[in-house]
Amino acid sequence: MKIIALEEHFVDPALSKAGAPAADALCPDFRAAYDPAGGLPYSPSAEVLMDIAEGRIADMDAGGITMQVLSCIGAQQVPADVAPDLVRAANDKSAAAVRAFPDRFAAFASLPTTAPQAAAAELDRCVGELGFVGTMIFGRTDGEFLDAPRFDPILAKAAALDVPIFLHPSVPPRAVTETDYAGGLSPVVATRLQTSAWGWHQETAVHFLHLVHSGVFDRYPGLQIILGHWGEMIPFYLDRIDESLPQRATKLERSFRQYFQENVYIAPSGLFSQAQLRFCLETVPLERIVFAVDYPFIGNQGALPFFEQADLSQESKNKIAHENAERLLRL
Repeated sequence: MKIIALEEHFVDPALSKAGAPAADALCPDFRAAYDPAGGLPYSPSAEVLMDIAEGRIADMDAGGITMQVLSCIGAQQVPADVAPDLVRAANDKSAAAVRAFPDRFAAFASLPTTAPQAAAAELDRCVGELGFVGTMIFGRTDGEFLDAPRFDPILAKAAALDVPIFLHPSVPPRAVTETDYAGGLSPVVATRLQTSAWGWHQETAVHFLHLVHSGVFDRYPGLQIILGHWGEMIPFYLDRIDESLPQRATKLERSFRQYFQENVYIAPSGLFSQAQLRFCLETVPLERIVFAVDYPFIGNQGALPFFEQADLSQESKNKIAHENAERLLRL
């Protein structure tokens, strides 16, 4: 089976170094909480994280992955004075990998969102000159969601180029962590609640709720968002959100359910649960489910079993595995 995976990461050392102070301020215990000795498979080696060549492809082959859409981690934490140049260099690395292995890699643009005008220009360059298929943005920038007015050039550019924004989880602001995830918990437990166990996903759900209810999709009705981890909790609360925020309260052009079903694609992102797949198939159109592993934080070995175990026709499996992504990303 042809499988295209959309949430597949790599690290650029220069970009990571520049963003490290801001990242550490948000989550000072992250490295300790995700030490490989702690029993979680979320700590790939630096070598694996930086590899976007033969080693990665060998791992893809072993797991049955046909193509990865590459994304570089960390741009949202880089200071505005250095972000444009560093992000441009990271995107050039992605482009070189795609040129070297055009049948195995595509790429999402990293964006220097701390400098929004430069970010819009970089998205234009990446799509127009380098052939990238969209962008991936990791959570808030300077504590602000993408609906803040300063980021409108990015939204406008993505809409004009007709490319999706993959809204990726990131660490909540420190104030949220202190009120929600600290207080009597061990640093390891608090940090994992703040991140992979809950906080990453709740934060992304709230981010999307902001985008909808601030009117982003009324201004840009064709703008498409990709949400990993089965829609970052939202499908499971769709009825509740619709009930609590009807159009007579929001004054928006559509119901929240319509925005979610018409402006969003969702992906499993390594949560290879058949129960979640079945629920989401009752909540969103089949044509709006794409596939992602979340490599290398999750291994590729779960991909084929996920499709083999799915109680779906081969036609439906093909749509999730590659056809929906090919249509969305024009692959």
